[in-house]
Amino acid sequence: MRTILLLTACCLATACQPAARDPRGVDHDETLLTVSATGRADTRPDEARIQLGVQSQAASAGEASRLNREKMDKVTGALARLGVKPDQIQTRNLTLNRIDYGRERGQFRADNLVEVTMKDVGKVGDAVTAVTEAGANVLSGPSLNVSNHEAANRSAYAAAYKAARARADAYADAAGLKVSRILAIYDGGESSQPIPYARDAMAEQAMAPVVAPAPPPPPGTPFSPGVNTTEVRARVDFALTKK
Repeated sequence: MRTILLLTACCLATACQPAARDPRGVDHDETLLTVSATGRADTRPDEARIQLGVQSQAASAGEASRLNREKMDKVTGALARLGVKPDQIQTRNLTLNRIDYGRERGQFRADNLVEVTMKDVGKVGDAVTAVTEAGANVLSGPSLNVSNHEAANRSAYAAAYKAARARADAYADAAGLKVSRILAIYDGGESSQPIPYARDAMAEQAMAPVVAPAPPPPPGTPFSPGVNTTEVRARVDFALTKK
């Protein structure tokens, strides 16, 4: 008789213990719904990066360096007149080599490549014209960016969540349920893609660096910054209950 009483007490104690919580975060009367959605933001670039430089050739290393320095001084002077500050110009490559082949064997070639960050994208076309006329014969770019990346993408984050919530409401309504609460929000990352701008002299130069000297482009080289499009992905876990 004593054994039966002990077993009964154990069974009652087990029955009174609360059920283990669902690891997904939903209660026993809720349904878990996971929704993935995307949001987009179109932002006009406010920063342009251009790689440009000069290449000089002479019979001696000293002469090649001198010619290169004089050309680069003219190039940086042209940029300064457009409002580009010294800390917006960064050296990317600086070389001095002897040529050991072909008809120019024994001569020296000096290269100086810099990256220019322009805060006024409206002056990019003027900058291309100015530096080319000043002696730059190596040019590639521009790379168009948005300086405050997070601020520009806030609308994309909001759009991704709103899309997920709208989809969750649609699923819940179709199932005769309603969204009771949000369990978790997961950031799925982002992808950026600049919208191509009009193809013109500047766009053709962006395809590949121009090494050989070329006639200067006409004043006011056309340039269209367009917009940069960022797409973000989000996953949201919702808890659904009966209406």
